[in-house]
Amino acid sequence: MRLTDLYPIVMTDQLSACRRFWVEQIGFSVVFEASWIVVLASAGEQRMIAFMTPDHPSTPPGRECFDATGLLLTLEVDDVDAEHARLSAAGLAIEHGPVDEAWGQRRFLARDPAGIWVDVVKQIAPAEGFWERYTAA
Repeated sequence: MRLTDLYPIVMTDQLSACRRFWVEQIGFSVVFEASWIVVLASAGEQRMIAFMTPDHPSTPPGRECFDATGLLLTLEVDDVDAEHARLSAAGLAIEHGPVDEAWGQRRFLARDPAGIWVDVVKQIAPAEGFWERYTAA
C-alpha cells in the first residue's frame, strides 16, 4: 500500500464545537467543510484531522459516535508553558498539568468537544535512569 495521506475522521454530534476548538484554540484551518463534515489542517506540514456527523450516508455501518475511550492525540510544540498560558487565558479547561514527566516530556492535557484527549507536549530530558528499566535485555 502506497499512502498519499493519512488522517483520522472522528464521528461526533459536536461538529461545530469541534471545528471552533481546533480552529480557534489550536490554530488549524478548514480544508473542506460541508454540513456533515469538516476537514482541518495544521499550518505548515499539513497534519490533518476531520470530524463527521454520524447521520451522513457515507459513514461506516453502525454510525457510532466516538466515545472518547482510548485516544490520546499528542501535539508537540516548542513552548508548552506559552501554549498553556494562551489556552488557559482563552478559557480552556486544563485537566492535567503542566507537569514534567519522568519519561522526558513537559505536558498538559485538555479535552476537545468530542472528548479527545489533547496532549500538548515538549520533549525534555528524562529523569536519570528512567528508561533503564524499559530497555531490552
